Amino acid sequence: MPRPVTLFTGQWADLPFEEVCRLASGWGYDGLEIACWGDHLDVERAANDDSYVQERLDLLSRHGLQVFAISNHLNGQAVCDDPIDERHRGMVNPRVWGDGDPEGVRQRAAEEMKLTARAAARLGVKTVVGFTGSKIWKTVAMFPPVPDSMIEDGYRDFADRWNPILDVFDEVGVRFAHEVHPSEIAYDYWTTVRTMEAIGHREAFGLNWDPSHFVWQDLDPVSFIWDFKDRIYHVDCKDAKKQVGNGRNGRMGSHLPWADPRRGWDFVSTGHGDVPWEACFRMLNTIGYDGPISVEWEDAGMDRLVGAPEALEFVRRLAFDPRAAACDGAFSRAICARCLSGLLITGGPGTPSRVRQDPSC
Repeated sequence: MPRPVTLFTGQWADLPFEEVCRLASGWGYDGLEIACWGDHLDVERAANDDSYVQERLDLLSRHGLQVFAISNHLNGQAVCDDPIDERHRGMVNPRVWGDGDPEGVRQRAAEEMKLTARAAARLGVKTVVGFTGSKIWKTVAMFPPVPDSMIEDGYRDFADRWNPILDVFDEVGVRFAHEVHPSEIAYDYWTTVRTMEAIGHREAFGLNWDPSHFVWQDLDPVSFIWDFKDRIYHVDCKDAKKQVGNGRNGRMGSHLPWADPRRGWDFVSTGHGDVPWEACFRMLNTIGYDGPISVEWEDAGMDRLVGAPEALEFVRRLAFDPRAAACDGAFSRAICARCLSGLLITGGPGTPSRVRQDPSC
């Protein structure tokens, strides 16, 4: 069976969930990676209301769709972030924002992620995708100089806040797939290594592989799959295009909006950027990843109603399944068939003929 190709609904949360289901089904997607914002999924209701869960599942079923993962990036971001400010007020669930007290927001965000694990279990979903936030992302430019103790405190803060959340994930049999992404505790190769160390490599915490955040940092998304092969819990297909080299455009983005030609890089529709997709899909086959391939469609320079079905066609063409047996195994079977069919015989006139085993078999 080909792996399911799904659509992440995060960039579609301005539309009613039923409309997104209708669109995705019409284009031919197998299912959805459902965002926990907009009206797409309320984790508090899903964790506590059987009728709400059944209503979501029935809606998917009517459109011939399944749910393979749910995502709560926006509320997960607030678990560790410092500072908590007006950016978060417009992003997190109102019950998480509350009175806006920063520590209160962090604690309520942690509770929201526990609810997300319970909601996933009620939906029959084994993977929650999301962000962690970071106390130390604000230090990434390294000036004023950052003491080692401040970095160590950031990883300790992450572990202290996320281990109780992961306890609930373990309790309900769901895994968290962290998206390695600038602004998070793990945003590149070595910070991913350090993040795993901070929580003792516990199995509840794995990775959502999204190569769009790798290419503009000059990280190799293919070798990342190999090195973290036991922790690739989910795959998001988003692409990015570098626009550097003219002496003006920088990697940091220059506070410019998406699709501005002065940016040093931009998100583009899957297949239109610098991600080496075929090599990536081949490596996913090599590590035995058999989960969904989720299109996270994002391109400020393209109509999404054109881009989303095009991205599906692109992924279906390149995300081929591995062959069932090695090529040299096929050669061996062919030679043995020759032997058994009696094509290679010994004996002459007046002597019994017999099958001679081909020495190359």
